[in-house]
Amino acid sequence: SRSHRKKVDSKIEFQALRCRKHSAILTDFGAVGDGKTSNTKAFREAISKLSQMATDGGAQLVVPPGKWLTGSFNLTSHFTLFIQHGATILASQDESEWPVIGPLPSYGMGRDGNGAGRFNSLISGTNLTDVVITGNNGTINGQGQYWWDKFKKKQFKLTRPYLIELLFSKKIQISNITLIDSPSWNIHPVYCKNVIIKHVTILAPVTVPNTDGINPDSCKNTLIEDCYIVSGDDCIAVKSGWDQYGIKFGMPTRQLSIRRLTCISPKSAGVALGSEMSGGIKDVRIEDVTLTNTESAIRIKTAAGRGGYVKDIFARRITMKTMKFVFWMNGDYNSHPDEGYDPKAFPEVTNINYRDMTAENVTMSASLDGIDKDPFKGICISNVTMALADNAKKVQWNCTNVAGVTSRVKPEPCSLLPEKNQDCVFPSDLIPIESVVLKKCFV
Repeated sequence: SRSHRKKVDSKIEFQALRCRKHSAILTDFGAVGDGKTSNTKAFREAISKLSQMATDGGAQLVVPPGKWLTGSFNLTSHFTLFIQHGATILASQDESEWPVIGPLPSYGMGRDGNGAGRFNSLISGTNLTDVVITGNNGTINGQGQYWWDKFKKKQFKLTRPYLIELLFSKKIQISNITLIDSPSWNIHPVYCKNVIIKHVTILAPVTVPNTDGINPDSCKNTLIEDCYIVSGDDCIAVKSGWDQYGIKFGMPTRQLSIRRLTCISPKSAGVALGSEMSGGIKDVRIEDVTLTNTESAIRIKTAAGRGGYVKDIFARRITMKTMKFVFWMNGDYNSHPDEGYDPKAFPEVTNINYRDMTAENVTMSASLDGIDKDPFKGICISNVTMALADNAKKVQWNCTNVAGVTSRVKPEPCSLLPEKNQDCVFPSDLIPIESVVLKKCFV
């Protein structure tokens, strides 16, 4: 491993959950960084070989400067993928380089709604432990235009690939990389626990739908911090499965901390809770978020038929500029996977706490719509000031089927959220992942 290190700048220092005993460079496996030669085989062979060192201190694969075209590949445990500054992993636009896999059990079918199958993600893995995807700001380019055009013309029978998706895995770190032009979602940890995503930049055209930034899905103990996201969809979408499939699978997203996020998304939310939330979402903390030219701040999306719950949500210190909505809750987000859902499966939405926020250039302060016979309860909003845009709506608060309280909120809230002189709560404890200290490692 020492000889490999000489080929790279040995002084690249980075932080990781674990440092590795062994190291190799992608070019050791015949890769060509010209942006034209397919390196799918090189990536797969490199990871296969390095997987043999998992029990001997683990291994890291260094992607050096260059443009490395590749199709989908799977990671291994006790492994670091390090993308150097000046290196770009280019996603292939050749569909044959993307294996077709089945739907997620908590979704029942592909998310694009075109049959059951889906393309494997560019970088993926299942049942892994101790995986790090990092760099000194290397890039993953999804080359999404091919996929966006074909999706727009309704030419896919399969769900488009994501850039990074890890399933049933634990001790995951994704950090210090830039993701651009994903075919669909960018980062999707699903059925995972103990996940850190930090210092990630995600850039997608604001006109392309489904280019979500980070979607923690049926995950426990997750930290997302210091990320910058520009997207045509939700910058972060918290999920836990779709209707009857999510109810049956029954794995909630819980213990999630989102902090120091900067987001631009003119057609969607800074943080969305749902719409696929049928396994439940609880104990989410959101703080120190900056939103510019974004459709809404924190949006709750659900409907009759989804079941599950969204509860124990806490947000504070959100700074907003140019917003269509500040507060937005939908009880009629009716995109169902198939006809097999139970229309009487009502979601529970309760204990939603927002405090210490400012917004400028706001079109509408709040649109809060619960479900008839299933109101959203326990809403608390305190110490919030919203300055209106020149074209602001005359009615600033629209409220149906909701209950809660407000304190020191301007413009004046609706009558269903009466003034009560109290601050909304924010937990004083930390979730476990917030206390993890990363180690100092070297390439």
